Amino acid sequence: MAISQAMCTSFKVEILDGIHAFGTTVVRASTTADTFKIALYTSSATLDATTTAYTTSNEVPSTGGYSAGGNTLTVSQAPTSTSTTAWLDFADSTWSAATITANGALIYNSSQSDKAVAVLAFGGDKTSTAGDFTIVFPAANSTSAIIRIA
Repeated sequence: MAISQAMCTSFKVEILDGIHAFGTTVVRASTTADTFKIALYTSSATLDATTTAYTTSNEVPSTGGYSAGGNTLTVSQAPTSTSTTAWLDFADSTWSAATITANGALIYNSSQSDKAVAVLAFGGDKTSTAGDFTIVFPAANSTSAIIRIA
């Protein structure tokens, strides 16, 4: 079992199908952005480009400051483009006073049947003991943002 960093293949197709709304300029019937969440997983999880939806299988236990389903993400940079790259970014996400051991995470769209967006691999177990466990997203720009389409 392993966690491999990837933008989920199903997400790429769903973008073309108009499923995900990261910004408030939406062509769908709704003019509000969807809700995106981030869930944490243990080293026993299998997450990769083939992941299609949020799962509770091998999610970090709901104890010590973590709740099943993870945190709601805030879009810190609405969809934009620079040159030929479209991109967006999220604000860092923190579980406060948490006792957590996680090996990776899944960003997913809780407004759209928990559809998977991206898998984050931490490169090993990361631990907090009665302290902050924070996901620090890369710089919000066309070469580093967590979601980029080039």
